[in-house]
Amino acid sequence: MALKLHVPTLDSPEAAQDIKDTILTHEPDAKVDIDLEQKTVTVEAKASEETFKQAITATGHEVSGY
Repeated sequence: MALKLHVPTLDSPEAAQDIKDTILTHEPDAKVDIDLEQKTVTVEAKASEETFKQAITATGHEVSGY
């Protein structure tokens, strides 16, 4: 199941890559898709939603509703 998170502070390709790298560190088999225009991060993996929210906030970004 894909998890789609809105990250309003996502504002550059470098930030997107940083988030993707951080997620893949926690969950190497995750499928990560980042849409800079929509400011969304979509993750398909076995780990919990909480895991990915924490990973994104650890990079200095916000997750809407978190």
